[in-house]
Amino acid sequence: MALLSNNSFVKKKNNWKIISSILIGVSLLVCILYTFLYLQHDPNLTDMSKRLLGMSFQHPLGTDHLGRDVLTRILLGSKLTVGYSVLALIVAVIIGVPFGVFAGFKGGLIDRIFMRVADGFLAFPDTVVAIVLSGLLGAGIGNLLFAIILVKWVNYARLVRSTVMTERKKEYVDIARINGLKPWKIMIKHIFPHVIGNVLVLASLDLGKIILLISSLSYIGLGAQPPSPEWGAMLNDSRPYFQSRPVLMIYPGLAIVSIVLVSNLFGDYLRDRFDVKKEA
Repeated sequence: MALLSNNSFVKKKNNWKIISSILIGVSLLVCILYTFLYLQHDPNLTDMSKRLLGMSFQHPLGTDHLGRDVLTRILLGSKLTVGYSVLALIVAVIIGVPFGVFAGFKGGLIDRIFMRVADGFLAFPDTVVAIVLSGLLGAGIGNLLFAIILVKWVNYARLVRSTVMTERKKEYVDIARINGLKPWKIMIKHIFPHVIGNVLVLASLDLGKIILLISSLSYIGLGAQPPSPEWGAMLNDSRPYFQSRPVLMIYPGLAIVSIVLVSNLFGDYLRDRFDVKKEA
């Protein structure tokens, strides 16, 4: 009876995660399509005669302190915040995975050098390193993305390295060597498929963290700069009007929370789907 109840719970949990992943795709598709359809308002055009307007048919979420349409800026901000995060994530994966595969497969001196470099990057929390690098390089979304990539690629390299070191000791790799398969072909054909699931899980869970990191650093002025409609920058712009118009901060805040929540749910679904644990 208890086993049946547990199976039912797991099934419901998996169904919820499948639904959540579908909602991610649907919401992103609607957001992208609606962004292109709703460009009747210039997101950066100021009109002081329309400042701090409430909800209306022409401005469904009202206007901000400079008379700009809030909904247009939220929608375009989704392209910037999520787009920047995905870009940083993809570059970090592209850099980290080959390093991890090569270090784990070759071992020896190369692996030891890699581990010392990785330990140096992981000596401090990601957020602290990103803030320091952004401060040193200067405010701007380009420098922020560079800082995030610099601190994130190590996580993927370490994850892949540990998986490769486990797989290279198995019999199918020895058989491939005996059959005369070259090392790079063994890495690509036999070992690389085993790391894909782990990388996808970590990437989906990392997406929410990167979104929060970009938004938080843009909020304190180290990321996207005004008048860019990035969600973190919008929060910073709306801060002086929190008492009179709190919705100006609530809207971008809800957007950040929603996308982070669905990305984490999708990560949980992938973790169960591939039956792997997060390693970093």
